[in-house]
Amino acid sequence: MKRNILLLGSFFITALLSAQTGKDEKEITGLLNKQTQSWNHGNLEEFMSGYWHSDSLMFVGKNGVTYGYANTLTNYKKDYSDSAKMGKLFFEILQVKRLSPVYYWVLGKWFLKRSIGDIGGHYTLLFKKINGKWMIIADHST
Repeated sequence: MKRNILLLGSFFITALLSAQTGKDEKEITGLLNKQTQSWNHGNLEEFMSGYWHSDSLMFVGKNGVTYGYANTLTNYKKDYSDSAKMGKLFFEILQVKRLSPVYYWVLGKWFLKRSIGDIGGHYTLLFKKINGKWMIIADHST
């Protein structure tokens, strides 16, 4: 009897964790889809709403490490100052991995279809659940 109760309890906990993981992954992929739409409408401020609004945000790109939400937004505005430079953004998610109840890691590809020449690369994102919302706290894009 004890064994059956333990097995049932274990099954129930596993089912709950699996359901939460699916919900979290759906929220994260939804955030990335929203970012794509914002970018493709030329709205960098809305695109940045998926990033942690903190001086501790870390963005690693071709020019090295940038710290802070404001600095990251400034760089985006400088590098993508018009629609020709922004083009149309496409993401391909290669892997979403739960690291803990409050951290996720995402690996993917990004691609900009542009009239001035297409560009693309890979990215890794570290998400953290902050005040009930998934936020990008670190972005490494090449």
